[in-house]
Amino acid sequence: MLYHKPLFTCRSGTLMPLESLPLPCSILLLAGGRGQRMGGQDKGLLEWRGQPLIAHLQRLARPLTDDLIISCNRNHGRYADYADQLVSDDSADFPGPLAGIRAGLFAARHGHLLILPCDVPHIDARLLADLRAKAQRNRQVPVMVRHGEFWEPLLCIIPVALKDQVEQAWKAGERSPRKILLQLGAVGLECPADDARLANLNTPDLLHTRPGVSE
Repeated sequence: MLYHKPLFTCRSGTLMPLESLPLPCSILLLAGGRGQRMGGQDKGLLEWRGQPLIAHLQRLARPLTDDLIISCNRNHGRYADYADQLVSDDSADFPGPLAGIRAGLFAARHGHLLILPCDVPHIDARLLADLRAKAQRNRQVPVMVRHGEFWEPLLCIIPVALKDQVEQAWKAGERSPRKILLQLGAVGLECPADDARLANLNTPDLLHTRPGVSE
């Protein structure tokens, strides 16, 4: 059986092999939360513009990796259609996004893990390219999106070599991804304070109002 290398389409429309991209990454889509602000619904499967939220992020991430991971704790059969592999938390009480990040770091097949939450469907390819370029220049430390005074620890790239340090912090009781990434020397990818691409659709009202973004 012939093996065909995964391809992506660059800006010129030319097909190129994934390994020619800057900083090959596994990509982790976080969809394992409790969905408390959504009334306990599985947020990644809620529809936005006619498709589940997870489908919008999957469509953006799919051309960029041959290792697309989804962190989910429910509806595994539905999420499997969007991923190369699934990971789940190692406890049943929804311990937070750091649990999914830990699982993703240990499952990743590349040396860096690009992390995206499922509820930011306005993220675009330009932002991901900028994030990867920043991480390529800072290969030994995490890179987080930063806008104004705010860090976005769930929009980041983490060197997989740091997984043991993340695990140690978890075992010591730390549950804040931001604190851990800053302790590991994270640098910021600076974005405008009002960057509409970072709109977080984590409530029913936000899911249906599309703030700050034109059709």
